[in-house]
Amino acid sequence: MQSAADIVFDAATKTYAGSAEPAVDALSLTVPAGEICVLLGASGCGKTTALTLVNRLTELTSGDIRIDGRSIRDQDVIELRRSIGYVIQQAGLFPHMTIEENIATVPQVLGWKRSRTADRVRELLELVGLPHKEYADRYPAQLSGGQRQRVGIARALAADPPIMLMDEPFGALDPVTREHMQDEFLRLHEQVRKTTLFVSHDIDEAVRMGDRVAILAKGGRLLQYDSPERILREPADDYVARFVGTDRGLKALTLRSLDELKLDPVTGDDEAQPHTRDTLHPRDILRTGDTLRTALSALLAGGAERLPVADESGKTVGSVTVDLIREAA
Repeated sequence: MQSAADIVFDAATKTYAGSAEPAVDALSLTVPAGEICVLLGASGCGKTTALTLVNRLTELTSGDIRIDGRSIRDQDVIELRRSIGYVIQQAGLFPHMTIEENIATVPQVLGWKRSRTADRVRELLELVGLPHKEYADRYPAQLSGGQRQRVGIARALAADPPIMLMDEPFGALDPVTREHMQDEFLRLHEQVRKTTLFVSHDIDEAVRMGDRVAILAKGGRLLQYDSPERILREPADDYVARFVGTDRGLKALTLRSLDELKLDPVTGDDEAQPHTRDTLHPRDILRTGDTLRTALSALLAGGAERLPVADESGKTVGSVTVDLIREAA
């Protein structure tokens, strides 16, 4: 597997012809190898422009971007793009190609042997949870939106690039599918550890997905670049504070899970609770990996005073209350 690479924006600037102000204004930040950086901001703040500067779909006006110390200006543009995974909304799959053919596109262009390409497609389909035997010969129109997005991620990973660019990849999905895809990508990222630039306009998504978050204002000005927790607890200015919302404390609960808490002891009532959960209902059991925000939502949804918590095996290991979560926060 190819190693991840760091990305350095060095006063990267883009000004379009006839525009009075830059779309991206002297953007300087470093994304360490293997981390997810979310570019966050309102419409028109230059998020997508900054993203596409990296693979030169948009050319720099001034400044530089370096990948593992090498300027993108010094690289052949076609070779550069082939070395970077790129995922967009609704996946952008070729409708006349099968799923296998879509994923194999870049390896074939790079001249990989047929057997190597076939093995890679099989590996990636299994990795994104779409068994090769069932999905390889289907066409994009035969898949759900979430399945197409998985194929788009697999295609972006096909040539094992060190960098992934993702432009609101889950923005067109319904809320339930979107949350599931976010979880699936984070699971996948734990395995492949690609340096990822991820565009979003949703603070909840940014907090959930990002190791670091870059908040941009109109004209592509960087307002704050920090961990999600620091941005929620210490916004750099009033604009950032308004953007992340007055419920910053609630959002911060997303960053912690129940396995970090000293749970209350198990009671007889707790042990009687079911050990599976499909929806957040006060009769359902929580899991140690659930976030504090998930637990709080479950407690408040049905007015429950206490909910049992199970480990991954389904064994009840304790219980949680609203007061316990408030103390932890």
